[in-house]
Amino acid sequence: MAKNGKAKPAGGARGAALKGRFNPEAYLASAGVARKVTEYEKGDPVFSQGDTCRHVHYIQKGGVKLSVVSETGQEAIVAMLAPGDFFGEGCLAGQTVRMGTATAITASTIMAVKKESMARVLHEEHTFSDRFIRHMLARNIRIEEDLIDQLFNSSEKRLARALLLLARYGKQEKPQRVVPKISQETLASMIGTTRPRVNFFLNKFRKLGFIEYNGELKINSSLLTVVLHD
Repeated sequence: MAKNGKAKPAGGARGAALKGRFNPEAYLASAGVARKVTEYEKGDPVFSQGDTCRHVHYIQKGGVKLSVVSETGQEAIVAMLAPGDFFGEGCLAGQTVRMGTATAITASTIMAVKKESMARVLHEEHTFSDRFIRHMLARNIRIEEDLIDQLFNSSEKRLARALLLLARYGKQEKPQRVVPKISQETLASMIGTTRPRVNFFLNKFRKLGFIEYNGELKINSSLLTVVLHD
């Protein structure tokens, strides 16, 4: 079950938030924004489809799955998010209810900021606003790439790309290699195929040395050849 933390008071110098790599959490603290940090266990919902939109969320640790369920009960996974990602920002654009569900895919620590506070700091703090805009643009590019991937690439290539994204290739200098524990059913939903097909391709990738599996799934950079091969 989720464990709620107390709203953290403002504190720290704004300059400290800007030293080294930009830290949104430290910046929100220095800007005087009250925020609540909550710990979630694997499978806990952060919010559910149809809930009222009141907060923007930021992942400090762990990972989150964004999904949408149709009227017939079919689930579609919209995104898999990692530390450093924002989500739930639709409330800033007038969204009144959640269009999907956010679920922790592993033990996670997530910060929630009320939409009014987030709107204020975005208006007043240009450095933070620039960081947030870059996040939104990157998210839009990712959505476009996902759509192109679904329309034009094979399920094998879609799976390879999904695994590379989970390992944060292209997101940081040194990818994490070990991906969060994720079921084959979830991978199948992410790429629009069946679990047996996912199992077939995972076994193929392992035999070719693209991935390693011994209790945890490790991604090797050689998996890029699947994505780059025409």
